[in-house]
Amino acid sequence: MVCGGFTCSKNALCSLNVVYMLVGLLLIGVAAWGKGFGLVSSIHIIGGVIAVGFFLLLIAIVGLSCKSESCHTCGELMLTHATVALKILGGVGLFFSFTEILGVWLAVRYRNQKDPRANPSAFL
Repeated sequence: MVCGGFTCSKNALCSLNVVYMLVGLLLIGVAAWGKGFGLVSSIHIIGGVIAVGFFLLLIAIVGLSCKSESCHTCGELMLTHATVALKILGGVGLFFSFTEILGVWLAVRYRNQKDPRANPSAFL
């Protein structure tokens, strides 16, 4: 297996979620310890730190649970969406290229017209 493949990305995400779980638990523990010893007197700061730790812990737990038995791989989904997007992009590109050709034709036609307000005895 090459590093950077599906297995490497999955292992990196799992380890990152474990680190986030530890950080969330650390935030909750330090905030509770600070309140218990009276180091921080503001309940709003303690509540905010505990809430951030709790939400970080919750997101990390949800990130560690993503069952792969009934799911498609990310590569398949990205390839499907990329195919559809490239077809749309190709159609839009063709449309604008044909309108650009029309614009060039109109510019050449306008450039080669004589100005009716110009002096008729002038060379160009």
